[in-house]
Amino acid sequence: MKSRILIAGGYGLVGSTIARHVRKVSKDVELILAGRNPEKGAALAQELGGATTAHLDVADSARGLREVGPIDLIVAALQDPGDSLIHAALAQGIAHIGITKLAEDIAPITFTALRTPPKRPIVLLGHWQAGVLTLVARKAAEVFSRVDSIQVAGLFDARDPIGPMTTGDVEHFVGRALLREAGNWAWVDATRHARHVRLSEESVVQGVPMSVLDVPSLAAITGAANVRFDFLQGESLGTRAGRQASHDLYIDIEGLLRDGKRASRRTVVSDPSGNAHLTALGVLVAIERVLGLDGRPAAGGGLHLPETLVDPDEALVRFKQFGVQVVGDV
Repeated sequence: MKSRILIAGGYGLVGSTIARHVRKVSKDVELILAGRNPEKGAALAQELGGATTAHLDVADSARGLREVGPIDLIVAALQDPGDSLIHAALAQGIAHIGITKLAEDIAPITFTALRTPPKRPIVLLGHWQAGVLTLVARKAAEVFSRVDSIQVAGLFDARDPIGPMTTGDVEHFVGRALLREAGNWAWVDATRHARHVRLSEESVVQGVPMSVLDVPSLAAITGAANVRFDFLQGESLGTRAGRQASHDLYIDIEGLLRDGKRASRRTVVSDPSGNAHLTALGVLVAIERVLGLDGRPAAGGGLHLPETLVDPDEALVRFKQFGVQVVGDV
């Protein structure tokens, strides 16, 4: 039986890229591109094949979901302030993947999931690039016997198609930031806790911290006493090489290696196709695991994070198949 995936926001930049990624790995999955203006997704649905459009307003998600019939997975590539799509998924036994919830947003759904354990996976991908950063950082940390500090950052290039929008919105999502400092959790004013990040010998940019889910995820994975994520703006590796803008991730880990030596290691992830392409890859590997498109049984119910759902080695293979470049100890 074919799986049916509803992508809320499926004809937007990220949502449409998710749909194209899914179609590249599976010709059988049925895709439903949903949003308030479904006519905008008609051309994409025709391009993909095996796809339709549907009207969906998160303010009345129950009605929209009734009209599309049974589905296996909801991918929310848009804001859902009231968690209406997650609640609908819980009530109807549908899997759900969401990419917009930051650390301060997940308490309500966590309590709901504890009260009513999900029958299908509810996947929290409010990580940078929908979990790509955390999965690569987890792999990079394997050479350490003890991680003392892990500092990660994502660089936006204004030449990236999504760059101008993100730059314009930065004041809205950079405010309070969650950091782990000396083993303690701290909510701080991001603008007062900037960090200078060296991109190369010639380039240093200032970043500001954000409360993406990578911070608590990486603290839990590595046990590091110091963890932070910073949002950077500047010229990407792609732009500096005279090509189209890439989206770049910087992972800096300090600690003791397995041979007992103290070391600092950097891993750089660069997607030459940009931000939306990389975010959609994070969603893709989660979709494959949730539905069992990777050849293994579909994932069981419960609340999931990228690191509890996806094997990092398998994810790295998939990322590289889609052109992502990873330089460092992974």
